[in-house]
Amino acid sequence: MDLGKIRDQLDVIDKEIVRLFEERMKLVGEVAEFKLETGKQVFDKEREQAKIRSVREQAHGAFNEQAVQELFTQLMTVSRRYQYRLLEQHGRKAELGFRQVAAIPVEGARVVYQGVEGAYSHEATLAYFGDDVDAYHVKTWNDAMEAVESGAADYAVIPIENSSAGAVSDNYDLMLRHTNVIVAEICIPVNHMLLGLPGASAGDIRTVYSHPQALMQSGEYLNAHPRWRQISVENTAVAARKIIDDGDKSQAAVASRAAGKLYGLNVLAEGINHNKNNTTRFIILAKDHIYRRDAGKITICFELPHKSGTLYNMLGNLIYNGVNMRMIESRPILGRNWEYRFFVDVEGNLSDTAIQNALRSVSEEAANMRILGNY
Repeated sequence: MDLGKIRDQLDVIDKEIVRLFEERMKLVGEVAEFKLETGKQVFDKEREQAKIRSVREQAHGAFNEQAVQELFTQLMTVSRRYQYRLLEQHGRKAELGFRQVAAIPVEGARVVYQGVEGAYSHEATLAYFGDDVDAYHVKTWNDAMEAVESGAADYAVIPIENSSAGAVSDNYDLMLRHTNVIVAEICIPVNHMLLGLPGASAGDIRTVYSHPQALMQSGEYLNAHPRWRQISVENTAVAARKIIDDGDKSQAAVASRAAGKLYGLNVLAEGINHNKNNTTRFIILAKDHIYRRDAGKITICFELPHKSGTLYNMLGNLIYNGVNMRMIESRPILGRNWEYRFFVDVEGNLSDTAIQNALRSVSEEAANMRILGNY
């Protein structure tokens, strides 16, 4: 047979596949009507697993068995998407537990951040809430989370990601230990200085203090001075305050120019972070589960079993609802070897039908899915 004849036969088969697909989708619609009347959930894990086993047994050869499994997995994902859409049209909308507001209320708000005055978290607080904000600082990120959860503060400002050093992983984990949600974000350019006591010079320095990420971000400059010891502290502003408190000319801090000015330190070297476009993204956390009417980003978290294809299938719920993913971050689940928790940022608003259908799909199929905020 020549290639043209083979392709003609494929066209005939493909036409039949389309016809059968549309026939199948009509039956899927009838299934949705039944579930609407009975209140039955769309996702039926046992039924889908049984179907996958059945079609694999009908295929011939290992390659076809795997291919048929992938084909029917996607086919059932499309079917669920269609069922969710029909249910939504009949008024069965997803209850996501969030309330829409015109704007995030900031007037008279009390805000907490980790560190001390002069830290980048303090700078982010002023940048979002204004210079007159009623703000105070605590020692740890967990302290800030607890302050909001207890009602001692209305908002917390927490770093979540740096363009150079990556995710602040501890804060992803902390978000799951508290019920606070993300209501906004702000990005602060990072420009690290080497700060020392008045009268000190770079030649005097033997020890450099800063936050671990600041040391990492300034690694190229600091590592060019092998005699300098690098010591981690809670944050950059704590490092700056330590230098002035100790009064030791052999000590320096990596911190912002604002921190140096606040604590009376001199700039020994400017812009020592090797990535000059370095930026830290801060999230604003609140106790109330609210989101702005014009919010455009959603952060979710879910857990998956350590099995082939589980993440692929989960992300299919986003793909088949036309939802764009902007970021994915994985974190190991404590006490459960080789199992992971995924944090995902997607574009959209909780009032969007496509978003509701996608999140409802993820919620039914994943373990412990949680919406961390729409902002």
